[in-house]
Amino acid sequence: QLQASGGGLVQAGGSLRLSCAASGTLSTYRMGWFRQLPGKEREFVAAIGWSGRTTWYADSVKDRFTISREYRESTLYLQMNSLKPEDTAVYYCAAGYASRDYAKVSRGYDYWGQGTQVTVSS
Repeated sequence: QLQASGGGLVQAGGSLRLSCAASGTLSTYRMGWFRQLPGKEREFVAAIGWSGRTTWYADSVKDRFTISREYRESTLYLQMNSLKPEDTAVYYCAAGYASRDYAKVSRGYDYWGQGTQVTVSS
């Protein structure tokens, strides 16, 4: 089970940190963040390998967002800085055990959290 939290309303240029608590063995899987707007497909944001040594980012968030994981707490994080109005979306955390070739696509993940709303005002 995955439980995402930390969303909210922030002004452009501000920061937010999303958290995702993972239960059981999910914390040992590759984990990622996706985001989605109403009527749009789910979009890849960032992912991190099971060891924490490998990360992937969408070009649109590179150098602004940082993904990390804390094994003792079985928690995934997404630190979002320099937020822009176009970052507004529902953010979902996910866990999967497929090949790293699928790190940036939603079909590479088997378990999904419930989503947390991020709204960036201009």
